[in-house]
Amino acid sequence: MVKSKFITQTDMKVGLIGDEDTVTGMVLAGIGHVDGQGKKNFMIVDSKVHRKDIEDKFLELTERKDIAMILITQGCAEEIRMSVDAYAKSGKVVPTVMEIPSKEQPYDPRKDSVMQRVAFFLPSAMALMGIEA
Repeated sequence: MVKSKFITQTDMKVGLIGDEDTVTGMVLAGIGHVDGQGKKNFMIVDSKVHRKDIEDKFLELTERKDIAMILITQGCAEEIRMSVDAYAKSGKVVPTVMEIPSKEQPYDPRKDSVMQRVAFFLPSAMALMGIEA
């Protein structure tokens, strides 16, 4: 009889979709994981990667039970904005989708779903950061 493994908080991982520099740095820091079936919890996006591939990886990460958080660079999130916004509106909390800046594109909190929630509950939050909502 095979022992079934339950996923606990210590087994949860962080998913990552981003440019080569961001993903390489995070993987070297220990965020990367490849399971026994060869499924990775990260994806490097470059000019050769199609929007559909990014969207498929995003949807795969949101459906995995061992992913607690998904870090996605805002440049990649902009390419699949409809999927990111649809997931944010679904009301799911785990995995949480966090948009992060990259070297090529500065962070814009007006596009981040987490910051939109913060602004909803604390309307002065964007003004405190010096951004007009």
